Amino acid sequence: MTAGPSSGTPAPAHAADAGPHRAATLEQPRGDVLHFVDGELVASAGQGWLENVEPATGRPFGRIARGTAADVGDAVAAAVRVRDEWAGAPAAERAEWLDALADAIEANLEALAVAEAIDNGKPVDLARSVDVPRAVANFRFFAGAVRHRRDEAFIFDAERAADTINYVLRRPVGVAGCISPWNLPLYLLTWKIAPALAAGCPVVAKPSEVTPLTAHLLGVIAREVGLPAGVLNLVHGLGGEAGAAIVAHPDVPAISFTGGTATGRAIASVAAPMFKHLSLELGGKNPAIVFDDADLDLAIPGVTRAAFANQGQICLCGSRLLVQRGVLDRVVEGVVERARAMGCGDPLEPGTRQGALVSEAHRAKVEAAIERARAEGGEVLCGGRRPDPASLPERVRDGFFVEPTVIAGLGPTCATNTEEIFGPVVTILPFEDEDEAVAIANATDYGLAASIWTRDLDRAHRTAGRVEAGICWVNCWLLRDLRTPFGGVKASGVGREGGDEALRFFTEPTNVCLRLS
Repeated sequence: MTAGPSSGTPAPAHAADAGPHRAATLEQPRGDVLHFVDGELVASAGQGWLENVEPATGRPFGRIARGTAADVGDAVAAAVRVRDEWAGAPAAERAEWLDALADAIEANLEALAVAEAIDNGKPVDLARSVDVPRAVANFRFFAGAVRHRRDEAFIFDAERAADTINYVLRRPVGVAGCISPWNLPLYLLTWKIAPALAAGCPVVAKPSEVTPLTAHLLGVIAREVGLPAGVLNLVHGLGGEAGAAIVAHPDVPAISFTGGTATGRAIASVAAPMFKHLSLELGGKNPAIVFDDADLDLAIPGVTRAAFANQGQICLCGSRLLVQRGVLDRVVEGVVERARAMGCGDPLEPGTRQGALVSEAHRAKVEAAIERARAEGGEVLCGGRRPDPASLPERVRDGFFVEPTVIAGLGPTCATNTEEIFGPVVTILPFEDEDEAVAIANATDYGLAASIWTRDLDRAHRTAGRVEAGICWVNCWLLRDLRTPFGGVKASGVGREGGDEALRFFTEPTNVCLRLS
């Protein structure tokens, strides 16, 4: 295995003039998106292409290589070729490579933020302050985690085996298949890649075909820093083609997927009979619970942000706002006022708070959900439509926009309040007391996240313990300590990511029991 970035070992020939620590200088990304396989940027074996559309304008701006099973096979073969070398490299060496990737991403923060805004439709300020810095943090965190990993040992103190010690060996599981979504493209792709590489697993990843641009640029960066060929492979294309080929490949023993619940169910049906390691982070219908003793100056902006951040296209968004009746009018008034003030604008303009939805098809899905809410008897308090084109800059008047939408008057078990919308839509549900709040919060098949807003510490602990969710925030939202386990319950997923949980997922433990005498 090629030595780490600071070892003095020469980088591969294609980066010989750069040195492994040099950051790639990324150009304005408006061209072909290519696979990154075995250290090289390549088109599909079958020369197939998909159209890449900018959501804010509704116009194509490039092509995406359409990966096939043959492309996945090439990527897996490259990963298998370096599998044992990468697994056998010292953890400190793997950590150096992760730090080199982090440095290069950080050096190109602005280019990556602009690329994310173009490709996804999100405000460039959001990509600049959240998405790209989090990608840097993902690589740096897991570089540090693997440097300071702990080994487990157990002294057997039973009388019959007082001279026995057990210790646990954790070996990399092998090639990791990582499939990431379109809502936080670079952020969530690196959230999977970083722990896999740190644990010693070469990666074959498929980014979303809807937002592939920053994944392509990650391939450019990996090539420029001289990451050993075959360690990281990126295959673009459709989920039913390239993604399915990764899931079904017999030489990919671990699958980490983030996306929709229906797709996760299909992946499990293939991976489970093959006894693969499987991590599924799926959908959510998350409650934000505001009690009447909450600090409303904190809660109102907090739940509004939780509802509409990234146009509501975050699996953790608080799409159901549960409000105790004593403060219902004040909370509704505050949220509606803030939602109306957001407006929609060009994602590339500083100060834009609401960008475009990711695609025309997704906008149609969100609009259908709003119409369904009306049919169910819901009252649209604000939004619920496309913005007037005259209110938008000329460049983006054909973009895929929907105004921030607040809906009231629906019961907790209707489709609008139980099925994921994944757009800038929040519903208001009043409640009388803590028991009713918990009952409403749990009245869905999902269980990913919740936020609880109260000054009562005992109530906060009680409610967090009763709500069925993988993560509960109290008086805050979307604060993430990367050491903590992350994932959902019920239809929101299987397994956990983050910290030790992620490193363990990409390894296979063996217990060794040793009698000392």
